[in-house]
Amino acid sequence: MTTSGTELRRTLGVRDAVVVGLGSMVGAGVFSALGPAARAAGTGLLPGLALAAVVAYCNAMSSARLAARHPASGGTYVYGRERLGPFWGYLAGWAFVVGKTASCVAMALTVGAYVWPGQAHTVAVAAVVALTAVNYGGMQRSAWLTRVIVAVVLAVLAAVVVVCLASGRADAGRLDVGLSSGAGGVLQAAGLLFFAFAGYARIATLGEEVRDPTRTIPRAIPLALGIALVVYACVAVAVLGVLGADRLGHTAAPLADAVRAAGAPGLVPVVRAGAAVAALGSLLALILGVSRTTLAMARDGHLPGALAAVHPRFRVPHRAELAVGAVVAVLAATVDVRGAIGFSSFGVLAYYAIANASAWTLSPAPSARAVPVVGLLGCAVLAFALPTASVAVGAAVLAVGVAAYGVRLRARRRGE
Repeated sequence: MTTSGTELRRTLGVRDAVVVGLGSMVGAGVFSALGPAARAAGTGLLPGLALAAVVAYCNAMSSARLAARHPASGGTYVYGRERLGPFWGYLAGWAFVVGKTASCVAMALTVGAYVWPGQAHTVAVAAVVALTAVNYGGMQRSAWLTRVIVAVVLAVLAAVVVVCLASGRADAGRLDVGLSSGAGGVLQAAGLLFFAFAGYARIATLGEEVRDPTRTIPRAIPLALGIALVVYACVAVAVLGVLGADRLGHTAAPLADAVRAAGAPGLVPVVRAGAAVAALGSLLALILGVSRTTLAMARDGHLPGALAAVHPRFRVPHRAELAVGAVVAVLAATVDVRGAIGFSSFGVLAYYAIANASAWTLSPAPSARAVPVVGLLGCAVLAFALPTASVAVGAAVLAVGVAAYGVRLRARRRGE
C-alpha cells in the first residue's frame, strides 16, 4: 500500500488499536480516581461507576460509527467539522487540545511524584522527552511500548484484586449500594470516573493510522471499553470491600492503602511502581492523541500550517509531536497543575457531546439516533454535575476558544 507525502501510515490492527485504548484508559486514573469518586458518592460509588460506563458506552458507539465514516486523524474535531460545521469541529478540537495538554502535564508530574518525589519536575521533563522520542520513531514503536505498559499495569491491578479479595478482610457488607450521598453525589462520582474511561477516543484520533478503519475501529473501541470496565469494576469491588466507602473517600492512594489494609504491606512499592508505569502509559497515549488533533487543526488553518507536516520516513506528524512535547515539557518544568485540571473533565464531556451530536446526523432512523441522544444528554448532565470550580474553569476555557475563533473569522473576512 502506498502512502502520499501528507498522509500517515496505516499500521495498527485491531489488537494494537485495543492496546492503545487500554493504555489510555487503564492509566494512573484507576490508582487515584476511586478516592474522590467515593468521597462524592459514598456508598453510591458502584452505581456511579455503572452510570459512567453507560455514558462512556454511548460515546464509544457514536465515536466508532463516526470513525468508520471519517477515518482521518483528529477524532471529534473531524467529525464535528464534517457533520455539524467548522465551528463545532473547532470547538471540539480546542477542548481536546487545551484540556489534554494539561492532562499531559499532570501525568508527567505524576510519574515524577512516584519515581522521585524530590525531583518530580526533572523526572517529568525526562519522561516527556523520552516518550516524544518514541512517538517520533513511528507508530509501531509507540504501540510496542504501550503493549509492555498495559501488560505491567494489568498484572499489578490483578495482584491488588487477588490480594484484597483473598485476604479475608474484604466485607461484602461494604458493597452496599445505598445512595448515602444522594443522586447528586452519584452523578458527580460518575463525572469524575468518566474521565478515566475517556481514553478510547485515542483510537478514533489515530483513525488515519489504522488498517481497514471501517472494520477495525468499530471493533477496537467497544473491545477496549469493555476490558477497561471489567478491570475497573473488579478493582472497585476489591478496594471498596476492604476499605469501605468512607475510608476510601479519604485516602490519596486507595490501591496502596487497600493492599496495606489487606495485610500485604510488601505489595505497596509494587503498587506505586505500577502507578508510575500507568502514568507513563497515559502520557504516551495523550501525546499521541493531542499531536494528531493538532495535525488535523493545522491542516485546516486553525493552528500554524507547519504543524501539518508528516515525516517522510516515519510517517508521523513529527512537527506536531515535537511542538506538543515542547509545550508539555516546559509546563512540566515550571508549573504544577495536578490539582487544577478539573476543567479537563468538563472539556472531555463537551468533546463527546459534540461527538454524539455529530453521530445523530448519520442516520434519520430513530433506532440509530437513540444511542447518540442518550450519550449527549449523559454528557451534559455529568458535565454540570462536576464540582462548581471545574464547571467554571471549563466553561471559561471554552469561552476563550470561542473568542479566538471569532477573532480569526473576522480577520479572514476582512482579508477577503
